[in-house]
Amino acid sequence: MKNKKYVAYAVVFLVLAVLVYLQFRTWRNFDWARLFQYRLNWRHIVHGVLYIYLAYFLRAVRWKIFLRPVRKQTSILGLVPPTLIGFTGLALLGRPGELIRPYLIARRENLPFASQVAVWAVERIFDVGGFTVLMVAGIFLPSKLRAFVEAATTPPEVRHWIHLTGFALIALVFGLLSAAVLMSYRGNRIAQWVEARFSHLAENLGHRIAQKIREFTAGLNTIHGPFEFLQLAAVSVLMWWVIALAYKDVTHAYGAPMSAMSTTKVLLLMGASMIGSMVQLPGVGGGSQLATISALDHVFDIVPKELAVSCGIMLWLVTFVAVVPVGLFLAHRERLSLRELSAETAQAEVVE
Repeated sequence: MKNKKYVAYAVVFLVLAVLVYLQFRTWRNFDWARLFQYRLNWRHIVHGVLYIYLAYFLRAVRWKIFLRPVRKQTSILGLVPPTLIGFTGLALLGRPGELIRPYLIARRENLPFASQVAVWAVERIFDVGGFTVLMVAGIFLPSKLRAFVEAATTPPEVRHWIHLTGFALIALVFGLLSAAVLMSYRGNRIAQWVEARFSHLAENLGHRIAQKIREFTAGLNTIHGPFEFLQLAAVSVLMWWVIALAYKDVTHAYGAPMSAMSTTKVLLLMGASMIGSMVQLPGVGGGSQLATISALDHVFDIVPKELAVSCGIMLWLVTFVAVVPVGLFLAHRERLSLRELSAETAQAEVVE
């Protein structure tokens, strides 16, 4: 297991190294001294951090709605510490720390770990859906379209790419919703078919895939009606709007060069950061910063390269790393070790 983890880290490091090389090779006149001369309005940075913590609170609210059918007495405030500790584990450990949050919630609420992994999987759909609602509104609503595209002074090919992104997001959400509906009605049958069809390809492969399908189906069962679905959707959209406000505050901290960055424009930066975060090194990130810097440089080409680098790093610090001090404090108060939690999570995942 450790060898596989080290190989994965080596591959990610190699990919990031190539991306860094390709990015900075095109910046032949990059002024490193200028990178450290930007004066920030720290009031905006503080506001950004507060928005991010509000988003974590909204994540706890959403999880509370998921738990309502099985744990009505669960308090939102009781879900906040596992949420902050979980995202601290994700920031410091990378993907191995991603399931710390459902593991802690399962342990706190005395629920099967698999049931909370299922909730976590369904939560991803609402994340994609909530972000897509904001992004598509920013691109296609007539009044927003002018503010998002024309004022950005982007070339026609970039405008075309932005529209394609909107259509791709719409298709993705409809695909996810269709798959979720299919799983909700035929999940067990699909799991049985997969188990029988792929069991001979590798040891327990069919069983493992089928188990994931059953877990996801169980997670969908936590949505007990249209009212709960609307609540989850509303909280998801609100949460991503709050995150967008955090991005906006961080960009506005740089003053005049970034003052034209509206909330709808920073949604593009959020999308770039989300895609880039798929390639991350524990504790240092990498992918999200590079993706954000690239978006600032190529889409909003009025931004100087040095400012793009500075802003990309600051956005990562505010949106990914700001949770770490409070998360570590809470983990210390509860006598929890993030590395031990990650190991226990991996073991629990294998057992179940």
